[in-house]
Amino acid sequence: MNLIFPKNYHTLIDQRETQKAIKFIKDNFQLILAERLNLDRITAPLIVKGNVGINDDLNGVERKVDFTFKNIDGSGEVVQSLAKWKRMALAKYHYKVDEGIYTDMLALRRDDDVDNMHSVFVDQWDWERVITKEDRNLEFLKKIVCVIVECIADTKELVNHKYFRLKTHTSKDVFFITSQELEDKYPELTPKERENVITKEHKTVFVMQIGNKLNSGEKHDGRAPDYDDWALNGDILVWNEVLECAFELSSMGIRVDADSLKTQLELDGKTERLAFDYHKGIINGTLPLTIGGGIGQSRLCMYMLEKAHIGEVQSSIWPDSHIAELEKHNIILL
Repeated sequence: MNLIFPKNYHTLIDQRETQKAIKFIKDNFQLILAERLNLDRITAPLIVKGNVGINDDLNGVERKVDFTFKNIDGSGEVVQSLAKWKRMALAKYHYKVDEGIYTDMLALRRDDDVDNMHSVFVDQWDWERVITKEDRNLEFLKKIVCVIVECIADTKELVNHKYFRLKTHTSKDVFFITSQELEDKYPELTPKERENVITKEHKTVFVMQIGNKLNSGEKHDGRAPDYDDWALNGDILVWNEVLECAFELSSMGIRVDADSLKTQLELDGKTERLAFDYHKGIINGTLPLTIGGGIGQSRLCMYMLEKAHIGEVQSSIWPDSHIAELEKHNIILL
């Protein structure tokens, strides 16, 4: 049982008030994010066609939830994220440089290991914005990361003001470090242990360049080869005072161009994907250059309301053994 039980834990907001607080957080955060990144809210799918290269492949081993239809040819898949779909939407709706979109993304990840921070049901704000060729650099990536962190910190202050019992704050000072620098600094630790150490020290961290193998021959974490550019991506981590660990709020990055797409597909042994329309659009330039990512909705609510388990802010399915053990430690799921 991979669970964390904070000592003497009691929720600071009861379940009924928690439901109101979730709406307050979601209403305010998405408006702040949309204004500062110049994003329009659009409608997105829960399902996409199967075997056409649009669904997020995550680490490439997770099983998608798929099914057939009564009167539609082919199969459907419940999305795992909208990383690829958003880029196609920007082209379809004729968005220009420095314009973008965001949406409520609902997904099922049946192979995720559930714990305090993970659920098989995923809800996040998926966002994507058109950029120029000149924007494809680390400085631009860092600038956008700082904007997102400011959105998180400002929303947290609104929440703390409304719910005075809450006491943690989000640091706007982002510490940037590459996954290789992190391995060099703590070679004896696992990737997650490294994240814990660096985030405890700096509170808000952006770990960059995730997906490729490190000098040790291991990856810091998995990334599909066909949306993030592994040299221009990363994760936003904050220190979670309740769980006393690093807490990922967002995975994001500058997306692949034609060159990085081909290189990463070759490294991952997935060059057959170049036959899909999405991949062809990147190679021939009909899809725009973009930056984008996902920001966990339940993750953000859990963090801002200082909860010990994501099930305190999200209705999902959990092992019976988890539910019983959590209740012993005053962690009551929705």
